[in-house]
This record gives sequence, structure tokens and C-alpha cells, in this order.
Amino acid sequence: MKYNVTEILFDFEGDFDHPLTLEEQVQITFDSLGVWEADDEDDLIDEISSVTGWCIKSIDYVLQLK
Repeated sequence: MKYNVTEILFDFEGDFDHPLTLEEQVQITFDSLGVWEADDEDDLIDEISSVTGWCIKSIDYVLQLK
């Protein structure tokens, strides 16, 4: 299935060895928006976390039927 991610909030806290700048956080968030292919919501979250390297606090999406 295809999911159009419209909003996403990452947990950018915790990596004190290399804290991200606000610009880096914005870029990661922006790059994560849009259409992703996944089997279900859990797979979607795993896929985005795997690609970005950050845990997701919350996510909003629209299921793409076509």
C-alpha cells in the first residue's frame, strides 16, 4: 500500500554525541513527507525510522487508494 505522509514528528532528543541543528531537523522532517510504500502502519513507521535513523513520536498520513 502507499501512504502519503502529511505530518511527522521525530524524537530528536537523546543523541548528545552529535546533536542536530534546527536546520538538520527541518530537513529530515521535510524529506520524510510524501508517499511511502509499506505493508501497514507499523511497517511504514519502521521504514521511515530505518531510512532516517530517528524514532517517530507521531505521524499523520493518508492512504493512497490509486
